[in-house]
Amino acid sequence: MPPRKKTRQVSVGNVKLGGDAPVVIQSMTSGYTWEVDKCIDEVQKLARAGADVVRVAVPEKKDTEALRHVLAASPVPIVADVHFHFQRALEAIEAGVHKIRLNPGNITDRKQVLKVIAACKERGIPIRVGVNEGGIIERKDKELRAREKSALTGSYTAELMRIMHEKLDEYIRIFDEADYHDIVISCKSIDPRIVIDAYTSISQRHDYPLHLGVTHAGPPETGRIRSIAALGTLLANGIGDTVRISYAADPVYEVEDAKELLCCLGLRSRTEPELIACPACGRIQVDLYELVTNVRRKIASEIKLPIKVAVMGCVVNGPGECEGSDVAIFAGNGKGIIYVQGDKKQTVPEDRMLDALLEECHAFADRVERGEAALSNASVEIAPPDPLARPDGSVPLNVVGR
Repeated sequence: MPPRKKTRQVSVGNVKLGGDAPVVIQSMTSGYTWEVDKCIDEVQKLARAGADVVRVAVPEKKDTEALRHVLAASPVPIVADVHFHFQRALEAIEAGVHKIRLNPGNITDRKQVLKVIAACKERGIPIRVGVNEGGIIERKDKELRAREKSALTGSYTAELMRIMHEKLDEYIRIFDEADYHDIVISCKSIDPRIVIDAYTSISQRHDYPLHLGVTHAGPPETGRIRSIAALGTLLANGIGDTVRISYAADPVYEVEDAKELLCCLGLRSRTEPELIACPACGRIQVDLYELVTNVRRKIASEIKLPIKVAVMGCVVNGPGECEGSDVAIFAGNGKGIIYVQGDKKQTVPEDRMLDALLEECHAFADRVERGEAALSNASVEIAPPDPLARPDGSVPLNVVGR
């Protein structure tokens, strides 16, 4: 992968964003900020899941009045989401919020925008400014709106990109004229292809840190594909300083999937167990899917180290595919064979596989914590077990050499 583009760096509380800082994971609460206890619970839940920064909505004064209590209880920096009322931004800044999400296009009075910029400049608070496909077309000026909509009937993507660039340049000039440069840029669409093109182009034009996202991606079942197609492509090409994967669901899923994406791309070190498993195939002779589900649930809740656990349904590809795993099980014909970093430990019946595998995971994790073992960072040679007999009693050839 190409190296990440080095952008300007801003500080969101104690979290660095841009420059050579790691990619920052964000999410947003789904409840009302003025319901303080519920908001605090949600912020803390997102932080436990791995969010580095959490955004909260502040559409009303009672929301900004609640911010002090949320900030006092939050383990991570808080971003105030402001759209139409500049006064909400000023109140959030006064409360001590760590970042403002502002849309200058929704605040038509330039003096009001400049007041927000001045307050943020005085406190050293960054501002995220952006455009998205759903709100990019002019709404108040009917003639301009008609021209923009007419232009989109031609080459939609090209014209949309042109309008996005024009709007962003217009917004950025406001900040430049105020000699304020602690801004973060976003440029979202529901279409992953537009997201990729827009951010790639903006990355070439500006050195401000970029907030990556796909707007209203949908439920996790479909939104994952839509989001990862865009964000994974950009991150793999060195573009992006902070990400929010957006789902119409519990935002904890957003954080979990963002973490997994960054770990898969080598942009974040794992702090929790990693599970690899066989795909579906006709060689599986046990209820592998239930085993994988239970293993995933158990290791996620019980193991606090980034050990790699492999659950394989046969001996054909298993030994090669899980080289590098710390604990592995090869299951088939009603039994499972468990290895720990290449050493065969035990063979257990199917009804003991889950418990035995978890016992070995705990034992290995304990050894790591005591300094008696190290996590696998390289290939671990695993000698495959003897082939399992077919139902008729015959033994297949051992297709994986020792």
